[in-house]
Amino acid sequence: MMIKNNKNINQYLLFIIGTILIVSAALLYLYNTKTNFNAHIQSEAIVEQIHETSEEYGELFYSGQLIPDYILVPGIEMPSTDIDGNLYIGTLTFPDLNLELPVMGDWSYPKLKISPCLYSGSIYEHNAVIAAHNYNSHFGRLSELDYDSSVIFTDIEGNRFLFVVAAKEILEPKSTEDMVNSGFELSLYTCTLSGTSRYTVRCKLIQSPDGSTSGVMY
Repeated sequence: MMIKNNKNINQYLLFIIGTILIVSAALLYLYNTKTNFNAHIQSEAIVEQIHETSEEYGELFYSGQLIPDYILVPGIEMPSTDIDGNLYIGTLTFPDLNLELPVMGDWSYPKLKISPCLYSGSIYEHNAVIAAHNYNSHFGRLSELDYDSSVIFTDIEGNRFLFVVAAKEILEPKSTEDMVNSGFELSLYTCTLSGTSRYTVRCKLIQSPDGSTSGVMY
């Protein structure tokens, strides 16, 4: 009788544990879905505001009235626009993913929940590293990019920099030196699904707004 009771108790405990795990997984899925949806809606709204700013600049620059400052002053800090208390330096467009995202000029964990962030370097100096969460609406689809897929960065002044995907790699979280000193003009990274590594896409510059390229060979 004691053995039978113990067996029943064990089965009951397994049932309870299984139920808790299923409910926890469902709640996590709902949380991730909601977070991804909110990130998508927020990104779209911010991109629209950035477009309004860049169009105002673009009317001046490309009418021949002004030469972009980054050409006149090498090493200049990237211009930004304040949206809801955060400074944005432009947008990233992935034509193959039908995705356009805002990019903040500096990073922190709270800021990464809102949009991709510049982790180090500068688009103007051809050494930019941009980080984002692996939400599907942020960098969660980086692995879908093919080699030679286009990536376009448009700054606040409407200057467009065309890149193509040149390499993909997995880096450990402590591989900061490898991340920021890769020799590529643009690096994009996000956490792997396990969160233990960094999925990284390296891009090479094809053309700057002035028609020039970096001259870096791969």
